[in-house]
Amino acid sequence: MYVCSCFGITEDQVKQHADGGACTPRQIASACKAGTDCGGCVRRIQALLGRGDCARGELLEGRTAPSAAAPVALGTAPDVRLSDAA
Repeated sequence: MYVCSCFGITEDQVKQHADGGACTPRQIASACKAGTDCGGCVRRIQALLGRGDCARGELLEGRTAPSAAAPVALGTAPDVRLSDAA
C-alpha cells in the first residue's frame, strides 16, 4: 500500500528504511523523499515507525541512560578552549 503518493513510496519501503536505521519521519524523508512534498503522509510514516528500537526512543523510554558529562561546580566555568567550542 502506498504511504506517499507524491513520490510513490510504499509501506514496505518505509519499513525497509526503518530497518536500515531511519528512526524519524525526517530520516525517512532523507532516505526516499516521502513527506517532503505535500506532507500528507507524515502522520502515517510516524505511525509506521511507532516506538521501535531507535536509540532516541530508548532514551525517551528510560531503557538506556545517556552518558553524563562531569558536573561543573556552581560559580566556576568549565575549561573550554576555543578549538573545543568550534
